[in-house]
Amino acid sequence: MPWDTKRTKQSLLDAAVEEFSEHGPLGARVDRVAERAGINKERIYQYFGSKQKLFAAVLEQEMIKLAAAVPLTDDLAGDLGEFAGRVFDYHRSYPHYLRLLLWEGLEPIASAPGSSSTAAAAERTAHYAEDVAAVVAAQAVGHLRPDVAPAYLLYVARALAAWWLAAPVAVTLMLGARANDSPKRRRAILVKLVRDATRPCPGIIE
Repeated sequence: MPWDTKRTKQSLLDAAVEEFSEHGPLGARVDRVAERAGINKERIYQYFGSKQKLFAAVLEQEMIKLAAAVPLTDDLAGDLGEFAGRVFDYHRSYPHYLRLLLWEGLEPIASAPGSSSTAAAAERTAHYAEDVAAVVAAQAVGHLRPDVAPAYLLYVARALAAWWLAAPVAVTLMLGARANDSPKRRRAILVKLVRDATRPCPGIIE
């Protein structure tokens, strides 16, 4: 039977998501990825070239998954609070992508901004540019405040959506008794905070 290249690559990527999210790009080992997938590790080098390129492929795949699950449509671009709420929901149900981003920030080899070592830099930059363009359009029709650069508005929504899950101990210490709020309550607060921060304020002049 012919070798199913597409299925083999996907099995390796799925195994690599688990390995990289647990150990980071430096601590991950290709032999463990191969063992998880039940595939000879030489296939990793054949299909991806190196561990770093495998990490780039993993990040690109996980970015695409989030974009497909929570697309920044015209409606959501005009309500970044609801967008943040949906991103929060995604990270709660599927924490792997957030863990990968945190590992990337911790390990210089994987996170040098603008350098050739930045994983899937071109693909990720293009994706964020599309999101920023959606925010620009929402600003143009008056749905979002005009006095803040669109990229910063997008950053506010994504950062607040992730922080509760990225630093739970710090959040607990900061919030005290309120840290025991239910996920539903946390989501509602998140949505309101982002809406308040990104929607036009009375008296603002462009």
